[in-house]
Amino acid sequence: MAQQKKANGKDKPIGKKPVEKKHIINPRYKNTFWTIIIVVVLTIFFIVNNTQSVQERGSYPPNYVSPAGTFQKAIVDSRISFIILTKDLNDTIK
Repeated sequence: MAQQKKANGKDKPIGKKPVEKKHIINPRYKNTFWTIIIVVVLTIFFIVNNTQSVQERGSYPPNYVSPAGTFQKAIVDSRISFIILTKDLNDTIK
């Protein structure tokens, strides 16, 4: 007989070797390669996420004072007290 049968039923000619598939990445290092790629991508996302400044949004608990709000509140309070002071001075002069 000139041909041999494979277990799955396909014919295989005698004397020919199957062509070996060339891999882009050696299968031995395939898991290491993908692990490094994932770690690098996650590191990039972590850095980008933590370097951007985002405005604070949403409702806050009662009596919450944000660090930026204390300075603005002090300016408003000083302006109000200045306005009240000038009104008092104007009333006393009249």
